[in-house]
Amino acid sequence: MSKSPDAFRTISEVADELDLPQHVLRFWETRFGQIKPMKRGGGRRYYRPDDVELLRGIRILLYGEGYTIRGVQRILKEQGPRFVIAAGRGEFAGVPDARDRAATDAGPEEEEVYAVEDDEEEIDSSAPEVIPAAPVRPAPRPQAAPAAPAPRTPPFVMQAQPVPAARPPQATAPQASAPQVRPAAPAAAARPGLSAADADQLRATLAELLECKRVLDQVR
Repeated sequence: MSKSPDAFRTISEVADELDLPQHVLRFWETRFGQIKPMKRGGGRRYYRPDDVELLRGIRILLYGEGYTIRGVQRILKEQGPRFVIAAGRGEFAGVPDARDRAATDAGPEEEEVYAVEDDEEEIDSSAPEVIPAAPVRPAPRPQAAPAAPAPRTPPFVMQAQPVPAARPPQATAPQASAPQVRPAAPAAAARPGLSAADADQLRATLAELLECKRVLDQVR
C-alpha cells in the first residue's frame, strides 16, 4: 500500500526511494544541519516530505552535478534549502562560482568512510555521552609482620646408665644349716625426665607437625 505524498517515511523507505544506503542518509545528517528527521523511541527516524525533497536535491548536487560536500554546504548557507529542493525537482539553474570555491575548499574529509551501522534501530545520537569513571584502585593492604619462628625443642636423648661393677664374691665359712642369702639388686637409678615446660613445648610442636601433615594431605 503506497503512502500519500504528505505522509512521513521511515529511513528504509527513503533509502529505497532515493536508491541510497541507510548509513549514507545518517552521514548526511551529520554534514547538513538542515536535515532534521523526527526521532522516536529506539532511534527510529521519520522523514517529513520536505526532508525527502531536500535529500533528493543533495543527491542531485553531489552525484549529478559533481559538487563536493563543502560545495553543497555553501549553497545551503548562501541560497537556502529551497534552492536545493528545486534542484531535486529538476529546476536547478546552476551556481557558477560555488563549484569553483568548493573545489578550493575540498579537503581529505570529502572521502570519508561511513562508519555507521545499517541497523535501523540505533541509539539516539542526541543522548549525552557517558564518560566512564576512572577505576577505583583498592587501598593497599597492610602486610602482616612475619611470625617469629617457634623455639626449637632440644631432642630428647636417652643416656645410657652405667652398669654397676660386679662385686667379687666374699669367702664365707660354709654353714650347713643356714641358707645362703643373696644380696638384693641395687635400685635402678632414677632416669632423668622432662620438665613440665619442656613437655608442653614438645606437645605443641607435635600438634603443629600434625596440622602441617593434615594440610598437605588436603592439598594432595
